[in-house]
Amino acid sequence: MKTVSLSPSPQPLPSWLRYTCQAVWLINIIVLPLVALLAVLLAGPARAETAQSPLVTMDEVKSGTLLLKSSEAGRYIEAPRVATDVDIIVSGPTARARITQIFTNPSNGWVEAVYAYPLPEESAVHALKMVVGKRVIIGDIKEKKEAKAIYETAKAAGQKASLVEQERPNLFTNSVANIGPHEQVVVQIDYQEPVRLSGDEFSLRVPLVVAPRYNPNPITQTADLAADGSGWGTTADPVPDRDKITPSVLDPRINAPVNPVTIKVRLQAGFALGEVKSPHHSIRTEAFDAQTQIVALTGENHADRDFELIWKPQNSKAPAVGLFRETIGKNDYALAYVTPPVVEQKQEERPREIVFVIDNSGSMGGTSMDQAKASLDYALSRLKPADRFNVIRFDDTMTALFQDTVTANRDNVSTAREFVGDLEASGGTEMLAPLEAALNDKRPNDQAFIRQIVFLTDGAIGNEQQLLDTIAAKLGRSRVFMVGIGSAPNNYLMNRAAELGRGTFTSIGSTDQVDERMRNLFAKLESPVITNLVATFSAGNADVTPAILPDLYRGEPLVIAAKLGSLSGTLTIKGMIGKQPWEVTLPVAKAADGEGLSKLWARRKISDAEVESTLGKISREEADKRILKLALENSLVSRLTSLVAVDKTVTRSQDKPLTRADVPLNLPAGWDFDKVFGEQTTRRAALESDTNIQLAKLVQGNKPVAKQAPADELPLPQTATDAELRMIAGLMLLLASAGLFFFTRKTTGKAS
Repeated sequence: MKTVSLSPSPQPLPSWLRYTCQAVWLINIIVLPLVALLAVLLAGPARAETAQSPLVTMDEVKSGTLLLKSSEAGRYIEAPRVATDVDIIVSGPTARARITQIFTNPSNGWVEAVYAYPLPEESAVHALKMVVGKRVIIGDIKEKKEAKAIYETAKAAGQKASLVEQERPNLFTNSVANIGPHEQVVVQIDYQEPVRLSGDEFSLRVPLVVAPRYNPNPITQTADLAADGSGWGTTADPVPDRDKITPSVLDPRINAPVNPVTIKVRLQAGFALGEVKSPHHSIRTEAFDAQTQIVALTGENHADRDFELIWKPQNSKAPAVGLFRETIGKNDYALAYVTPPVVEQKQEERPREIVFVIDNSGSMGGTSMDQAKASLDYALSRLKPADRFNVIRFDDTMTALFQDTVTANRDNVSTAREFVGDLEASGGTEMLAPLEAALNDKRPNDQAFIRQIVFLTDGAIGNEQQLLDTIAAKLGRSRVFMVGIGSAPNNYLMNRAAELGRGTFTSIGSTDQVDERMRNLFAKLESPVITNLVATFSAGNADVTPAILPDLYRGEPLVIAAKLGSLSGTLTIKGMIGKQPWEVTLPVAKAADGEGLSKLWARRKISDAEVESTLGKISREEADKRILKLALENSLVSRLTSLVAVDKTVTRSQDKPLTRADVPLNLPAGWDFDKVFGEQTTRRAALESDTNIQLAKLVQGNKPVAKQAPADELPLPQTATDAELRMIAGLMLLLASAGLFFFTRKTTGKAS
């Protein structure tokens, strides 16, 4: 039986279609696996991204960079960097400054940078701006706890935020959250301060680096017994915020300097300018007119020493008085400078009993020790045979040269000069014991001698309040004269100690300044003191600061700020120069216009509250109440208030880890790293805190987990990453490749 097929016989395919099918089949074999691999690679980073960390190993570092330790052994983070630009306008008695800090994150992860930096101790910090791309976010003044909470909430949400906090009147921290990989965030801080006048010199000091501070171990405590008479009480750490004031410091022997800085000053003196100089930096000047110059740093500079600018009048004689005014809303403010005349008569012929205290701790290593020894040697050479003296040296121990003050005869002075010449810097800075020893007056009722204490140190400690409390409690008839040594002294401690000790503060930044500045100091010690000062505004209703007018020494002005009921009447200042009465009267209505006087008045009122609390004139609670009110009303950063700025845009998703890292600091110029950190284990233990040992830590942990949205809420857009998009793209490519595969099989099947 023959079978007949009803299907048509297959016809040969055209050659072009046959070649096309062969090409498609080739795609199935070669290209489709590559497409599938690409899909996996696209999805892979999405999975890995949630666990991505900015931490790297040493092998992963391909070029020179600065690494900080992390909590994971063998892993590091590239340190955030800060470049600083300082722009200052001096207008007569005040200086207005804007500090621009440019934060850079060189790592591949998200970083919270924390930068500790100094400002002048009298600065009124009042404005904060954060620049993110083209957006400018203005900061708000808030109570410190509230500002911290706002910042932490923004940080956790992935928003960029900046928080400016005062740790000491001259030490601030700026925390900047959520700086993206290889991103920059710009922060601007504005402050105002009065210029300094001494003799015929005006000066401005811009501190640029926080020196490593010695923090006594918590075993050195203070006790507070309960007021109920039970005998029970509590102990307190002398440095409760030690972690906040101990940033990491680079060893200059193995690290290039960091934190570059530029400074420009528009100097509008208000009088014809004479000499303009900077003792520690190279500058260039450009004169606009007789009263105005533009001053700028030259060359490359880094934040490793204080910038000081000094200017004199053309005739080398500073104005004896100055009076300035400002009206803000319904309130009038005044700022007065009055320099009493110099009386050439020698101080009454009472001999002096002087106790010299010299710091020879590790932080004084290098050029600072040379400056201190030269200064003390000069002081010893100025003693007269009728004087009595002693020398106390200290590091983490102390030694008094003599058991009591001795006559300044040739043998005793020679012994002292030899003792000082043999001193070497080492160890910790236990300053409390030598201060107490110097204040221990064995003859408190002896009026035959004028008792003075000359204290030479860099002040690199964290327990300032302990020392200030001691001076306030034990001063007696003594007067305390602070001599700040080195390139970055703790000026807050120096000035406040001199204020409470009814003395003065002298700064010596190089050995070249020893002779001139010690000579000026002894001119003050040997000249009549201006005492019993009283300032009176005839119009009444004046709130004057400082509340307690200080004694004045040769060449020093009385500087007072006041909030007035009206700009009328007179300001009269009275006092005694030695045994002679002195008086001056200024017409308030003729005061010149000034800027920023309200901020300076408020800042000094805050300082008044701190001083009165230390002296026991008001309670700590009353001081806090005054400070908080003044700071909030005048938008000032203080011990109880902070500035905070938050960007509304969310930039970091929740599944990306955030790492906290301190911005490392340079060692102050002239310091010896080994003397500070390497020789004394007691000092190293005191200096190192958890912040230093673990310089970088993950805020959210090394393996972040995306937060689950509550059942009644939709996930917010900012918590997503592009991981999902990559997954979808990979899946679509896989589906496309599968479809192409089946299509080509069908086509080639027909062809066969």
